[in-house]
Amino acid sequence: MVMKKILIFIIAITSITGVISCKKGFLDVNKDPNNPTSTTPNFLLPSIISNGFSMQAFEAYQFTGILTQNVGRRGAPNGAFEQYYFLPNVRPFQDTYQIVGANIPPMIDIAMKEGSPYYVGAGKIMYALILAHATDLLGDIPYTEAFQPALTISPKYDTQESIYAAVNKLLDEGITELQKPASSNSRPFYISTPSISGDILYKGVTASWIKLAYSIKARQANHLTKKSSYNPTAVLDLIDKGLSSNSEDAQLQWQAVTSTVLNSTNVFGPTRNNMAAITYGRFLIEMLNGKNLLGDAALPDDPRLPIMATATSTGTQPGANNAQALTTGVVSDFYTSWYATEVFNAANNSGVFQILTNAEVRFIEAEAAFRAGNLPRAYKAYRDGIIAHMDKLSVPTAQRDAYMLTPAVVQVSTSLTLKDIMQQKYIALFMNPESWTDMRRLDYSQTFYPGFYYPANPNPAAKNLYPQRTLYPLTEIQLNPAEVEKQGANAQDYFLKPLWWNQP
Repeated sequence: MVMKKILIFIIAITSITGVISCKKGFLDVNKDPNNPTSTTPNFLLPSIISNGFSMQAFEAYQFTGILTQNVGRRGAPNGAFEQYYFLPNVRPFQDTYQIVGANIPPMIDIAMKEGSPYYVGAGKIMYALILAHATDLLGDIPYTEAFQPALTISPKYDTQESIYAAVNKLLDEGITELQKPASSNSRPFYISTPSISGDILYKGVTASWIKLAYSIKARQANHLTKKSSYNPTAVLDLIDKGLSSNSEDAQLQWQAVTSTVLNSTNVFGPTRNNMAAITYGRFLIEMLNGKNLLGDAALPDDPRLPIMATATSTGTQPGANNAQALTTGVVSDFYTSWYATEVFNAANNSGVFQILTNAEVRFIEAEAAFRAGNLPRAYKAYRDGIIAHMDKLSVPTAQRDAYMLTPAVVQVSTSLTLKDIMQQKYIALFMNPESWTDMRRLDYSQTFYPGFYYPANPNPAAKNLYPQRTLYPLTEIQLNPAEVEKQGANAQDYFLKPLWWNQP
C-alpha cells in the first residue's frame, strides 16, 4: 500500500513537471527571434544617425530646397508650394518625434545603465541636432513634455528660445560624456564584426563627435545675429574647436541594399524616383553662371556648374512653370549631376548627403569674423570655404586655382563684404536646409541674394512677402489644438510669422 502511494506521488510530480515544461516550451515557440523585446545601444545608434540625417534629405527636396530655389518642380501646377501655398506639414514632426527622437531617450537610458558614456554622448548630440533642425523650421515645439505618452498626448510647446538653451545644454553634456576615457565604456563605440553597429558616422572617433558638437553650437549661436546677445567672438571660439577638414564632415553614407542592410535606399536615387519631377532652380544656375554672383553672364562659368548641375541647364523659377515639361520615360536632369553620380549615386543608390561640413564651418567663421571686424580672418575663412567645397566636388586643381583668381572671388581682404560670404555659402550649402535659415535671417535681401525670384501667381495670403516657417501637421491641429492656437498657427498667413531668432 505504501509503495502504491509512492508510485502515485512520483507519477503526479512527473505529470506536473511535464505540464510546466510543455508550457515553457510552448511560450518559447511563440517568441519571435527576429523581433526582440530588448536591445543594446550599438543597435539603436545606427538608426538614430541614419534617420536623423535622412529626415533632412527628405525635407530638402520636399520644401527647403524649393524655398531656397536650389531646385524646382518641372511642370508644377498653379496653386503649388512653389507659389507659397502652404499646407500642414507632417514631415518635421513625424521625423523628429516618431522616427528618430522616440529612440534617443531609451538608448541614452540603456547606455547610462550599462556604463557606455560614448553612446550617451552621441545620443545627446543627435538629440540636439534634430531639435535644432525642427525648431529652425517650426519655431516653438514640444520638448519638456515630449516622449511622455503616459503623461499626455498633447504636450505643451516650449519656446524657441528655451529650445535653443536645451540644445546648447545637450551638446555640452554630450561633449562631457565623449571626453571620458575609453576605459569607462562597457561597450565598444564602433563594432565591425560580426556586423557593423554603433557609431556609423565617425567609426568610433570621439574627437570628431566633439568637433561636430562644437560646430552645431557655432551654427546655432550664429543664427542670433539680430539679437542683442549675439557675440561673434564667442562664435569664433566655438569654431576653433569645431570641424576643420573635409574628412570630418558630418554626412549620411547610404549603402546598397543587401541581405543584411535593408531600407537604406538613397532618398535621392532613381529607385525611389523622388527627384523625377525635380530640376534646378534658375536662381542657383544664375549664381553659378555669373549672372547673379558677378552681374555679368558673359564671364566664365563657375567650374562647379557642370558638376553640381548641367552646363546647359537654364533652371526653373517658382510659379512660372517654365522648366522642361514632364515626359514619360525621361529621367530627371538631377540624376545626371555630381549629386547623382557621387552623392546620390544613380548607379547603386549609395552616396552621401551632407549635414554639416567643413565648408559650412568656414563660412560661419567668415561671417562671424566679418561681424567682429576681423577682416583678415574673415577673408581667409571665406577663401578656405570656397576651396573646401570645390575639393569636396573634386574640381580639378587647375580649374579651382584659376577660379580663385577670377573676379568671382574677392582678391583683397579690405574689399570683402558680407554679400560675398553669403553668396559663396549659398552655393556650398546646396540642398542643405540650413541655407533657408540664412535666407530668412538676411530677410531674403536682394543685397545678398540679387536676382532671387518671387513666384509668379503667388498665394494672395503671402502679401508679396517670403515664407518664414513651415506649418504644424494635421495631427497637432486635431489632437493638440490648444497649443497650435497659442501659436496663432491657424491663421492663413501664419507661415509669414518670423521665428524668435529672426526678431530683434
